[in-house]
Amino acid sequence: MTESTGETRTERLTRVTRDMSHPNQRPHDAATLILLDRSGPKPKVLMGRRHARHAFMPDVFVFPGGRLDPADRLLSAEGALDPRIEARLMKGMPKASRSKARALALAAIRECFEETGLLIGSRRADAPDNPDGRWQDFAPNGIVPDLAGLHFIARAITPPRRPRRYDTRFFAADVDRARHRVEGVTGPEAELIEVVWLPLGEARRLDMPEITGVVLEELEARIRGGLSHDLPVPFYRMLNRKFVCDML
Repeated sequence: MTESTGETRTERLTRVTRDMSHPNQRPHDAATLILLDRSGPKPKVLMGRRHARHAFMPDVFVFPGGRLDPADRLLSAEGALDPRIEARLMKGMPKASRSKARALALAAIRECFEETGLLIGSRRADAPDNPDGRWQDFAPNGIVPDLAGLHFIARAITPPRRPRRYDTRFFAADVDRARHRVEGVTGPEAELIEVVWLPLGEARRLDMPEITGVVLEELEARIRGGLSHDLPVPFYRMLNRKFVCDML
């Protein structure tokens, strides 16, 4: 993750042709969870293909993820974020708080469940049976989300004047932290029409947004570094029509 590597990635992101004719809007807080399978000789990653009818990033491969929901601030969880992750999440965060950092991590787990059916957490007999809002489908499975195994990989903000704008935090977790899978979540009418497990090198050859490919490269570098929480986290955003990368 040298400076020259960062510059190369920012140049690639800047060169992408994109429609920037839409009214400008503030980016929505969002979170993504990259699931890893490191049981074999080559780490694999779970990728999902978005429906062609989506107004934003249609028919491309992405990581499961979506917007922060108010209910993400309210749910109880097993374990806690590593303090180094928490501190990096709060860097550059408007109205920074530990509760918002925690909510973003929970949003990543919730969105992963909603889009893949995989529940990241711990089995507990006293799991809440009637949580608020969008956690209601998660709860009946007897799983409490667990934050302890999450890694913070990257942050990126969608450029101005796009049809949708997100301030996305990219997390990663090993799939062996999934305690249950609900079937029938993906399909022709779902958010993700298919999901595939692929080695990182093969995953980068899929049709995907440039930022997704960049995050895959960042992930690969972090795996080589042992996924240490001490590694700085790249933050990609556009300033004056050029992408820049700061380290959190």
